[in-house]
Amino acid sequence: MEALFSYGTLQQKQVQLDTFGRLLEGQSDTLLGYQVGEIEITDAKVIASSGKTHHPILKYTGNEQDEVTGTVFLISATELSQADTYEVDAYTRVSASLKSGNTCWIYAAAEKNND
Repeated sequence: MEALFSYGTLQQKQVQLDTFGRLLEGQSDTLLGYQVGEIEITDAKVIASSGKTHHPILKYTGNEQDEVTGTVFLISATELSQADTYEVDAYTRVSASLKSGNTCWIYAAAEKNND
């Protein structure tokens, strides 16, 4: 199983149903060294699923004082690929460590959007 940290729309029931075909169960955890920003979404399918034109996006700061709370979901490798498809090009999937000491995947701002 793959651990995926969600801090935004992947926590929404409709997004989970549209993306994975099921509701996910997860555990609360905290990501260190990131802050949450916001980006405009233009992908019609993503907007239809989330109901939002603006989504949160993680921006790396490297400052351990910066914390983002969210949920860790255990999903299959196939479901991780489905999450990759859901996320628009402004996001990139990277490995990160959580406050609990666990490692997970996160979707953070792609290099070009990390200004």
